[in-house]
Amino acid sequence: MSAAAVLKPKDYKSATRPVWCPGCGDFGVLNALTKALAGLGLAPEQVAVISGIGCSSRLPAYTSVYGFHGVHGRALPVATGLAVARPELTVIATGGDGDGFSIGGNHFLHACRRNANLTYLIMDNAVYGMTKGQASPTSAPDWAGSKLTPNGPGIAAFRPLEIALSAGAGFIARGFSGDPNGLARQLAEAISYPGFAFLQVLSPCITYRPEQMEYKALVSAGFEPLADRNEAFRRLLTDDGFTTGVLFRAPVAAPAPADARQAAGDEAAALDALAREFTAARLRGDGGYEP
Repeated sequence: MSAAAVLKPKDYKSATRPVWCPGCGDFGVLNALTKALAGLGLAPEQVAVISGIGCSSRLPAYTSVYGFHGVHGRALPVATGLAVARPELTVIATGGDGDGFSIGGNHFLHACRRNANLTYLIMDNAVYGMTKGQASPTSAPDWAGSKLTPNGPGIAAFRPLEIALSAGAGFIARGFSGDPNGLARQLAEAISYPGFAFLQVLSPCITYRPEQMEYKALVSAGFEPLADRNEAFRRLLTDDGFTTGVLFRAPVAAPAPADARQAAGDEAAALDALAREFTAARLRGDGGYEP
């Protein structure tokens, strides 16, 4: 890119002012995302940000890239379809722990194993902030901060990294919204990974979880990228939930040999021709079948 064409983080922000509460960690995530996009030199029209419903899912409106604000829990199906249909785009799905791990939990599992080339950015504050502070899937079983669960939800918290690892995600990391520069580097790595990349961001909600203001003292860098899935599982046995860094990066398969690619292309062309022939027969009304 020429010097005149170099983009800055502000070039990825829209004129819409965020309505997040003062002190919300999602401000740091927005800053990290725009820094990552600028660092990668991606033109705004090359990027699409897809979200569901929730405080964090407002993020597409605050960017100047393509955006889609979908329905609750359905960011990943939309993002997957877009990534497959438009592989030239950089697709980023965003959401929160409720949107992503509760109503969207099944989509999360299958997006990990399908391995479409997209990044899933979850802002995890362990609470439903938009609906006034109920326990979320990642809330601790003894968290008693909600009137609906005054003694805590009483069930084990959802563990995103372990789930992503077991479901087959190729890139798994955890970041902290209070470290936008470090988070920007993790995001750039995730976006650059040629497959499904999952990034859990500890993003405090000091309105309904004021104790999360202590995160800065608890969070520490410690994950080093592992290429062996079993080793990554063993590393998580001692995880306190506040260790950041890239936990796992699966080796990227080498491109198929030219003859294999040619064979796959020939097979696809044959199937396409067969489909056209069958469709034409159905339109004629003979069903396309020989007796």
